[in-house]
This record gives sequence, C-alpha cells and structure tokens, in this order.
Amino acid sequence: MNVVRFIFDGIREMFRGPRIYWIWLAVLTAIIAFGAWNYSLQLADGLVVTGMSDQVSWGFYISNFAFLVGIAAAAVLLVIPAYIFDRKDIKEVVLVGEGMAVAAVTMAILFVIADLGRPDRLWHMIPVLGRFNFPVSLLAWDVLVLTVYLLLNLAIPFYVLYSRYRGKQPNFRAYFPFVVIAMFWAISIHTVTAFLFSANPARPFWHTALLGPRFIASAFASGPALIIITLQIVRKTTSYKISQSVIDTLALIMTTALQINLFFVGAELFTDFYNEGAHAASIHYLFFGLGGFSSLRTWIWLALALNLIAVTILMIHPTRRHPVLLNVACILTFVGIWIEKGMGLVIPGFVPTPLGEIFEYVPTSVELAVAAGIWAFGVLVFTLLAKAVIAIEMGKVRQRESESALSF
Repeated sequence: MNVVRFIFDGIREMFRGPRIYWIWLAVLTAIIAFGAWNYSLQLADGLVVTGMSDQVSWGFYISNFAFLVGIAAAAVLLVIPAYIFDRKDIKEVVLVGEGMAVAAVTMAILFVIADLGRPDRLWHMIPVLGRFNFPVSLLAWDVLVLTVYLLLNLAIPFYVLYSRYRGKQPNFRAYFPFVVIAMFWAISIHTVTAFLFSANPARPFWHTALLGPRFIASAFASGPALIIITLQIVRKTTSYKISQSVIDTLALIMTTALQINLFFVGAELFTDFYNEGAHAASIHYLFFGLGGFSSLRTWIWLALALNLIAVTILMIHPTRRHPVLLNVACILTFVGIWIEKGMGLVIPGFVPTPLGEIFEYVPTSVELAVAAGIWAFGVLVFTLLAKAVIAIEMGKVRQRESESALSF
C-alpha cells in the first residue's frame, strides 16, 4: 500500500501547479494531438505520405532517433561525477538528468514506431511471441539495450525517491551496482546504434570504424548543452537549488566533447577528399552536391558553422562563464549536432544508391507534424517527471506520519 500511495502522491503532484504550468501542459497536449492526427493520416494511407522511398528508406524519423539516443546516453555525465566522484552538488540534480534520459529514450522508441509502416507488427520483436533473432540481429541488440536502459533509469530514481518519500536515506550499497551497470549501458546504447549504421558495407558513408566514437563525442556535446539549458529553466521557474558548479562542469565537458567531435569530422573529411574515389560520393553530395542535386549542402555547412562558433565561445574561459554566451553556445551546439547527426548522417548514406542513382529526400508536412508531436510528448514526460522529482527532493511530498507508523 505504501508504494501505491507513493505513486498516487507523485501523480497528484504532477498535476498540481500555477496557471502558467497548466498553460504549458495544454500547449504540449495540443501539439501532441496535432501530431497524433497527422500520424493517423500516415496509418491510413501508409508511408506514401512521407518523403521516404525505396531509395531513401530512412528519413526524418530515424534522424531524430539517432540524435535522441545520444541525448539519453548523456545522462551518464551526471551519474559518473555524482556517484563515482561523490560530487554532492551534482547528486542534487542527477535525478533530473535521469528523467531527461527516460524522456529521450521514450521519444527514440516512438520515432522508430513512427518509421514503421505497420506498427501492429511490433509483436514480432517480442521474445518468445515473435522472432527476436537475438543475438544475430543488430536491431534486436538495439531493442535490448534501449529497453534495459529505460528500465534502469526508471528503477534507480524510483527507489531513491521512494526512500526519501518515506523520510529515509536510500541504501547506497543496494542501488550502486545498478548505477554502475547504467553507466556502461549508457555507452552501449549509442555504440549499438552506431553499429546499426556502420555494419552496412553497401553504404560507405556509414561504413567506418570512426562512427561509434563520433557518436559518443557528439552525444557528450549535445547532451550537456540540453541539460545546461534545462537546469537553468528549472532553477528559474522553481525554488529548487541548482549550484552553478554543476553548470560549469557540464560546460567544460561539452567543450572537450565538441572539440573531439570536430576533430573526428575533420579526419573524415581529409580521408574522403584527399584521395577522392567512388566511396566518397555520399560525402561529396552532402557538402558540395552531386549531379546537380544539393538539398543538404546548406544544412551541413550551417551545422559546421554553428559548431565552430559554439566551440569558439566555449574555448575562451570568460565567454564560457558568461551566462548569455554560454546559453548561445548551448543552443548552437544542440542545433548543430542535431543537423549533423540527423539529416547530415542518415540521408547521405542513401544518396547516391549503391547503383549510383541520385534520389533526394525532403521531409513532408506529415513527418514534421508527427515529429513535433513526439518531441512535445517527450517534453511533457520530462515536465511531469521533473515536477514530481523536485517536489519529493524538496520534501514537499512525504509519507504521512500515520501511514509511516502503520508501515512498521
């Protein structure tokens, strides 16, 4: 009964707040409803309403999926200093970061479902009921790591918050082994996602050993960027105390990761263009166009410019510590990595095709609306989780003394 009461009190806190909070929830719900309506059109007519084709079978949905897996993995950047290095300031916000990981994994899964022409066939991926094809299938590995990571990021905060709800300190030895597993699992979810791409020898743009490290580096740049902005919003809109040292630490991590990511991009550009051959056709199409087709050229150069401006701001100590400039760098990094790792990674892998055909892809209004709905759903999930987490952490939601006495 105590667990049921804990869940009930947490849900009640999620739907309690000032008028501005309810307006925010209403706006997100409206965007979700609009996305759901567009998804119903896709279900009715099929993937023909999208810009995808036989030549470009992964589009805007999988681009967002690849990006969001990195956002989910970036939660480990709070977990490691909090639990391994015993940073008390970061321990105070680590559960907020894990809430972001839950929201990101949820969105990633929804984007995969949206990409399926027949989502009712998902049961084929369920072990025993369907043909999971584990361990042969890399897709089965991806389903496994994402599911386990989602469960870990639900179970650990649940135990910690439930203990504090009862007025007790959580037993660190009881949940620390799962924290360690979650640390390694965070790296694995993005590594396996990278392997899904790099294991395609017919797609030379993806078929590189550098893809996995580049995925991790970009995740450790865009993830902290989003966490920094989110923590500042939480600090401004609530009375929850967030130390500036947390922001400074994440900014330093983001700086290093963005530098490494740009170095990886430069290494790939040198390798492909110094001795340009047929294998470089996709990257040539991406950066300069090919055969008169160049729909992604503007986007990738914009992404590169955004990342270079961001890293310049972050590398200079006074500008990195300036609140406004730091936020600008975070936004530039987030958008730049989203373009580079999304449309700049997924689409060029299909253009040109292994047969040399050039077929460009542009997302339709249906895809954009569905994507907006999924992003709004993820923001809603995080908003509700953060609302309950902050209330319990601050002691506003506690088990009643009478119930606590009965539990003994």
